[in-house]
Amino acid sequence: MTVCGLVTNSREPVPLKSISVDVVVRGFVADVVSELRYHNEEKSPVEVVFVFPLDDEAAVYAFEGLIGGTRIEAQIREKKQAEQEYEDALSEGRQAFLLGREENTSDIFTCSLGNLPPDGEATLKLSYIQALAPEPDGAIRFVLPAVLNPRYAPQGSEGGNVTKSIPRLPKGQLPYTLSLSATLESPYGINRVESKCTLEPLRYRAEDRTIAQVSLAEGHQFDQDVELLIYYEDIHKPSALLEAGKPGAAAGSLMGDPALLLTLYPSVPAPKPGQKATGEFLFLLDRSGSMGSWTDRNPDSPKRIQSAKETLIFLLKSLPLGCYFNIYGFGSTHDSFYPQSVEYTQETMSKSLQRVKELEADLGGTEILRPLKAIYSQPCREGYPRQLFVFTDGEVSNTDEVIAEVRRHSSSHRCFSFGIGEGASTALIKGIARAAGGSAEFIAGKERMQAKALQSLKKALQPAVTRISLSWDLPPGLKAELVGSGPQVIFQGQRCLIYAQIHGQDQSSGSTEGTAVLQYQFQDQTFKETLKFSLSSQETDRLPVHRLAAQTLLKELEGAGEKGEEKQRLALETSLSSGVVCSQTAFVGVNMELGTALQGPLSRRDIPHALQARMALCYAQSASLGTSFSPMPTAGCNLMVSCSPPPMQHPRLVKSSACGGMALSYAQSAFSPRPTACGSPMDFCSPPPPTQHPCFAKSSAYLFKDKRAMKMMSGSRMLSSPPPPIQNSHSEPTPREKESPLLSLVSLQNANGSWPLDSGLATILDLSEAEISSKSPAQVTPDAWATVLALLWLHSSAIDQRDEWELLETKALSWLQATAGSQLAQCVKAGNEMLGSSLRKVYFRFSSAVCRASRGGRTSIEVCWRIELR
Repeated sequence: MTVCGLVTNSREPVPLKSISVDVVVRGFVADVVSELRYHNEEKSPVEVVFVFPLDDEAAVYAFEGLIGGTRIEAQIREKKQAEQEYEDALSEGRQAFLLGREENTSDIFTCSLGNLPPDGEATLKLSYIQALAPEPDGAIRFVLPAVLNPRYAPQGSEGGNVTKSIPRLPKGQLPYTLSLSATLESPYGINRVESKCTLEPLRYRAEDRTIAQVSLAEGHQFDQDVELLIYYEDIHKPSALLEAGKPGAAAGSLMGDPALLLTLYPSVPAPKPGQKATGEFLFLLDRSGSMGSWTDRNPDSPKRIQSAKETLIFLLKSLPLGCYFNIYGFGSTHDSFYPQSVEYTQETMSKSLQRVKELEADLGGTEILRPLKAIYSQPCREGYPRQLFVFTDGEVSNTDEVIAEVRRHSSSHRCFSFGIGEGASTALIKGIARAAGGSAEFIAGKERMQAKALQSLKKALQPAVTRISLSWDLPPGLKAELVGSGPQVIFQGQRCLIYAQIHGQDQSSGSTEGTAVLQYQFQDQTFKETLKFSLSSQETDRLPVHRLAAQTLLKELEGAGEKGEEKQRLALETSLSSGVVCSQTAFVGVNMELGTALQGPLSRRDIPHALQARMALCYAQSASLGTSFSPMPTAGCNLMVSCSPPPMQHPRLVKSSACGGMALSYAQSAFSPRPTACGSPMDFCSPPPPTQHPCFAKSSAYLFKDKRAMKMMSGSRMLSSPPPPIQNSHSEPTPREKESPLLSLVSLQNANGSWPLDSGLATILDLSEAEISSKSPAQVTPDAWATVLALLWLHSSAIDQRDEWELLETKALSWLQATAGSQLAQCVKAGNEMLGSSLRKVYFRFSSAVCRASRGGRTSIEVCWRIELR
């Protein structure tokens, strides 16, 4: 889904010269200071406007400027007042700067710097705090977002769309640079740091490895998100941090009292054995045009829609028998596989699997609200709790409206959301998960969507944790009060951040400890988590705990759909007192020391972002053909609607079809344009494509062999006849992408968990059906024998992807235990003998066992099925 931005070749100087970022990550909290350095190279004053993304949970708490040697600290004001002060300053010829959030979303900010004089310099400093969440593999994920994809504005939506007017430049041509340095601190030690960006070597600043420093390598282009995956030695230990209040703030207020941050990992046990997991599972898949982009901006990586389709296959195969399910797709329109949810059987699973494989990113724009309303209009089934899975690249402008719709129905379902690709809206993805008690995941770069989706399905299959409460044991005279409503949903292995305000004065004699007790019920059992913490509060100027607590409270008070006057008033007061900006406030700074007012017209300069792949496709297509390209926002704003169709007999196209094909391939992967012998810097045809160059084959097939593509490229005007084929030996269509062996094996599994003994399984095992059958132990059914072989193959050939097939294995084990329990040992021995060369004599033991699971430093006893490979 795309609202096409302005592709510019403007020679006008860009005043933003560099961005410098300093990050301090302490445990689960990141404290970030960004400095933006400006220099006006023009002969008249300018107003610079920079629209940029921030994480939905970032609490922006400070903004200041250094203009002409004068330091100016911006003040937080009610938004309309701040905007008026800024406009008044500009009209008086004074230098001023303004920072505010966009109206309909919490993850886009606009920074304006007005009356920057000729040859003038300015540095703006933005500070924010952000709580970080662990990934499924235990990494703490910090992201400095760079990619701001255009937001799709649904028909009839109110308000402007700030992203559609942002100028875009081809990759590698951004005129400003980025430097980033991160200091990492953890009392339990820092193991390593990973990133898709090139980093300087990690440097430890303490012998016990509790402090480390890492930075981006020089020359980084800020055209992709900067992601740091930080691996601590132990992140599951509970912790507490008490922070002293702000000096001078009123006692009893949020900022005046000490604030407490508790980090807990509740030990939610596994469900009782033998309990049948039931539910209604609804999958809502984004099929807008932008889902046809690559996940990693690399033609060797899968496209977003392909990754989503594979994920749906894994999810379908992992559902329990007897549940209900349905699959919805949305774009400018929406559809569903069935009029209403159907029971999960072998027949419905097979039928749905075939339909999933045929899905394409062909539904235009992104109207997510309508399918949500269609889903909620269906009555819930008694005894089948509803679980909604939403897969989208999250680029809509009516974010608040969508979250409000999810929140209105939060009592009847949980929502698990997945943001696909760089630039996915954190406000949307996190907002809908938070509104309906689920969890949010982001898939970017080379990450596989399947592992995170299956992790969420495991959560959805868990019985609900209920009656969550928190009690305190504090010295006399002290009282703890939760900030916000506290945790509403707890999943196995989930981190809980709890904020509390400590009121009163300690009247005890020397007591230095307090105790917090988290209590909840799970399957009719009561569990408790106890954490003792020191009452010695830390003093800090930045007040990270107070600011995060304020942000948590603001999220609840300003929750989408919550428009009560009292809540809005409390939100405004909280924002102004804490300094954390919200939708009702903004920061404004004015240089009052200016001696002479600036004269002359004020020119606006919008800071460009990198041209994203789907717009680069249009741009390069037009440039390679010598035609013009003017992106035009449309109702659906499908990429191809905004691109002019290539003239079929264009002499340059026919003469140099290789250039056109390569241009499209390079543009789709966001490669940098290069001047070549073809004359145009966008031709991309040097060196000439090799005989079997996949890029040219793909693009030429796409341009001239596919009628659907031609229809899209002609603005939905279907040509009366297909264009004549280009006489070029390299233009053979690309064969359909081959499935991975793992996906092929998963696709063969039956709904009950078993595998059939057929030619498909034989191909994956690299054996014949006859050979497999001949080695089967006596009195063992073919399906049981095939299922054991499939499990052995998974453990020997796909062990690195176990997170993706663990639920499939669970189904298979349950089925085997019920149908072939007494013969399993014999089957496993025979299977190892037959596949021994590939399994390297791995010994396989299948049993019901008592397992000890360690979580958060505690050990729990569970009954589980176990496969042991030794």
